[in-house]
Amino acid sequence: QLQLVESGGGLVQPGGSLRLSCAASGLTLRNHGIGWFRQAPGKEREGVSCISSSGDSTNYADSVKGRFTISRDNGKNTVYLQMSSLKPEDTAVYYCAAAAAPWANMRKSFYGYWGQGTQVTVSS
Repeated sequence: QLQLVESGGGLVQPGGSLRLSCAASGLTLRNHGIGWFRQAPGKEREGVSCISSSGDSTNYADSVKGRFTISRDNGKNTVYLQMSSLKPEDTAVYYCAAAAAPWANMRKSFYGYWGQGTQVTVSS
């Protein structure tokens, strides 16, 4: 059964850091582009970052550029999102998604496989 599972979310103070993980089962992530998305209450789901299957190509939303880093370990079938200098406006449920293609972008419609999400709350 194909499954994406996010972990690593939690409560952190402004300025703090978290590392999210996206682990896959039933799917070999090395063949797929991966995106990270987030959805805050009352807002649409938005793209945060994405990475190609090889890891050679990455992209970030302007709101997280310079603070978040996406990476992948294909040997562990896992993709990571390192988040630093967190702000209250980063509070959201974070989702990872896998595309059928080896490249990636930040359009929700590009992705066919989604995890259940992990909550990130940035608050003092």
